Amino acid sequence: MSTKVDTEVIVGGKVFTISGYESEEYLQKVATYLNGKFNDFNKEDAFRRLTMDYQSLLIQFNIADDYFKAKNQIELLNDELKSREDDLCNIKHELISTQIKLDNQEKNINTLKADLTEKEKKIIRLETELKERERKESK
Repeated sequence: MSTKVDTEVIVGGKVFTISGYESEEYLQKVATYLNGKFNDFNKEDAFRRLTMDYQSLLIQFNIADDYFKAKNQIELLNDELKSREDDLCNIKHELISTQIKLDNQEKNINTLKADLTEKEKKIIRLETELKERERKESK
């Protein structure tokens, strides 16, 4: 198990000591994200006029919205990844099947070539026999 990290972060202009099992860099990254949310909302006059409770709730909803959108995006990417893995698996099976067919066709070609060679030899042998007979008959 990782060791617990204590680090000071600034969120909303205040210094907080945060403890966690993540790296200090990660905790600072989270604080930067939160500060970005605070800054985005604080630019709006309507937001600044809300009570602190409503401001806090609005920021929490926004962060939750970011979370669910990111989670949905991950699910979509995982589905796409699975689909691509399935496609790749199908392509590999098709490749193997095609390779087997190719190997069988090459064997068939080699068999036919051997058969052709044997038939050519037989033709030569029969032509030779025919010439021999014709020569004997012509004597």
